[in-house]
Amino acid sequence: MNYKVVHKGDVVYNSMRMWQGAVGSSDYDGIVSPAYVVARPTIELDSTCFGYLLKRPEMLYKYLCDSQGNSKDTQTLKYDRFADIEATMPANLEEQRAISACLESVDHLITLHQRKYDKLVIFKKSMLEKMFPKDGESVPEIRFAGFTDPWEQRKFGDCFEFLKSNTLSRAGLNGENGTARNVHYGDILIKFGDCLDGERSDLPFITDDTVLPKYAGSILREGDVIFADTAEDETAGKCVELRKLPKEPTISGLHTIPARPRFPFGTGYLGHYLNSDAYHRQLLPLMQGIKVISVSKAALQDTQVRFPGLSEQSAIGAALNEIDSLITLHQRKLELLRNIKKSLLDKMFV
Repeated sequence: MNYKVVHKGDVVYNSMRMWQGAVGSSDYDGIVSPAYVVARPTIELDSTCFGYLLKRPEMLYKYLCDSQGNSKDTQTLKYDRFADIEATMPANLEEQRAISACLESVDHLITLHQRKYDKLVIFKKSMLEKMFPKDGESVPEIRFAGFTDPWEQRKFGDCFEFLKSNTLSRAGLNGENGTARNVHYGDILIKFGDCLDGERSDLPFITDDTVLPKYAGSILREGDVIFADTAEDETAGKCVELRKLPKEPTISGLHTIPARPRFPFGTGYLGHYLNSDAYHRQLLPLMQGIKVISVSKAALQDTQVRFPGLSEQSAIGAALNEIDSLITLHQRKLELLRNIKKSLLDKMFV
């Protein structure tokens, strides 16, 4: 089958995928597919250190620039071109090993927090599936101790009133100053979780101070919910519950549907419930569009909202918010560690 023998320290790469990171220095003896190129260093190198060097973003960009072909998917990097690419690393073997040990320790922490993050995301998904009743069920699969009352079900339109949203694009917003803030649909889809602490998140300012008076009756309050009515996929209809708001008046922006509860709900309940599969799957057959998918107010109006008593709502919201806090904690640690690794790579390899 023409498999190639690889020895520890050999450079192995896929000539058609090298610029995507399919390159490295082998840490073991073995064999690889004929699709790979195997090159043996002529000087003594620490294979782990050399592997880190080979996968630096700057190196991947060089591979792409030196590849040949009509498209990225078919471009190949021939060995003679690869051999001419210059790279710098310490000549001293002990220094190479010290670099490897440092970077491996950071990678170990990254892997640790990534696993914890992944487990928490899976755990939350499982909790959501068990906490909220499925179609045809009057109570969820699991309940908090002490709560036994049946859940109530009402139409969305009986539970919420719609507020006005503006049509400002990103060009009408800024991150520095203004008399009012704006909630943009793109941030709901990508940046925000189920619940939004507007005091901590950097909600953009509205540049034009004359906009706010037009929405005096739709200034957002804590407990309001906002749907992103447009997306490129079935994430259309993603929602955020406003838990806290900045000191400046805040209004809902382009491609959003803001709604205010007609009666009190427990803190955190709506954000998690309205984003759960139990509720969101009601929106799927109501979505319209091909390239861009949208959800309308009329579609939301007749969906069914299920909820227990106020105390149980608060308990559910508090439990899921705690899980979200842990997810955010590990997410931030991951971002910090990745930035540390990038900084180390920049300083260790010139």
